[in-house]
Amino acid sequence: MITGSERNTGDGAGDKLKVCIFGAGAVGGYLAARFGRAGNVTLSVVARGSQKDAILRDGVRLQTPSENITVYPDIVTDSALELPEQDYTFVTVKVGAQPAVARDVRHLVGLAGHAIFAANGVPWWWKYGTAAPAALSLLDPDAELWTELTPERVLGCVVYSANEVISPGVVRHLGNNRWVIGEPDGALTSRLQSTVEILRHAGIHAEASQDLRTEIWAKLLRNASINSLCALTRLPVDGLAEDAELLKQAEALAQDIVTVAKSQGSDVSLQFSAACEQLRRGGAEAGTPPVRGLRPSMLQDVLASRPLEVEAIVGQVQALAREAGVACPAIDAVLPILRGLNRSIHSK
Repeated sequence: MITGSERNTGDGAGDKLKVCIFGAGAVGGYLAARFGRAGNVTLSVVARGSQKDAILRDGVRLQTPSENITVYPDIVTDSALELPEQDYTFVTVKVGAQPAVARDVRHLVGLAGHAIFAANGVPWWWKYGTAAPAALSLLDPDAELWTELTPERVLGCVVYSANEVISPGVVRHLGNNRWVIGEPDGALTSRLQSTVEILRHAGIHAEASQDLRTEIWAKLLRNASINSLCALTRLPVDGLAEDAELLKQAEALAQDIVTVAKSQGSDVSLQFSAACEQLRRGGAEAGTPPVRGLRPSMLQDVLASRPLEVEAIVGQVQALAREAGVACPAIDAVLPILRGLNRSIHSK
């Protein structure tokens, strides 16, 4: 059943672009708050359980270092199939949950829309446009996304934005606001440009990339090292930065990413140094003050006993390394432990 606020659906609402945020967690909540505040779209949010209940009751609440924002989406629902076709659908659910929503996202995309997948790690459409296009069995085991939605209907998104759900419907934004959007085949299309434009209008620092795979590898330099070690140690990023031995492990994981990326045709050796320096600063980007207690997504999931994005961030990287015949010893060492941790969470 669809329920929601009519606050933004007055005269002319039918002419507004339709934007759906599929998944109202940390990233989805941030996007919803920004789009809702901009007020130039008809905003729908797909959320479930306590998140949905809280948003219906109190709106999406975003806390930033400089302001608090509360917005009420036009529609809040737990059933995407009840929504009309959308112009822009931002999919922010965890990678492991993406195959299960393939049919829902396909419905939202309809004939003319498209979906933007904002998630960590290697995306499910990775092999689209390559010499051997195929679904990735670790990320899309039954090829539901590949066949039901298809890569032709999606854009990828690399997110540099530190957000955390602190209670249902409430997101805390700690820093960074860079969103890199690209086509799976690297084309500079009108839909890519319009997606960047609508994000910028909402106050989101978006940019178009014609080499999104290299951007993904550059983000993996941080994800594979910081996410993995923070999850295993339960330390925030600045906690890693204070430990010389953990820093060595993080740098070894990042070096594996450089090696595997090169085997896939991407050179991120220059970004390696920047990623290591960012880790030493406790996760803060150059020119920004350190953030104490920054908890990356995988640590947030561990603490909340939620499934971890192990396969997208580390497992699929190892699989690509195996296919290319290159070594990734640090990843080989940490992956079984992360998988074991993930299994222990699933068994609770």
